[in-house]
Amino acid sequence: MSDLKAKFEAAVAASKNLPERPDNQTLLKLYALYKQASSGDVDGKRPGFTDMVGRAKWDAWNEIKGTGSETAMQQYVDLIEELKG
Repeated sequence: MSDLKAKFEAAVAASKNLPERPDNQTLLKLYALYKQASSGDVDGKRPGFTDMVGRAKWDAWNEIKGTGSETAMQQYVDLIEELKG
């Protein structure tokens, strides 16, 4: 397993034990980076206006479309480290 992948998986585990809950924008960024790192570019249709949470998640993920998996992993790790303080 690559060093970056190990750091990413440790950051994912650490995300569940942060000292305080991040704000919604930060949570969306974490979600988008996680999905980009693990699944690649967003696919499927944008959820309808009645699914506001799904739509916000889709939009956040779509904003980083084209970001490489390793880049997304590193950004996720960096953001978790920043949130841990």
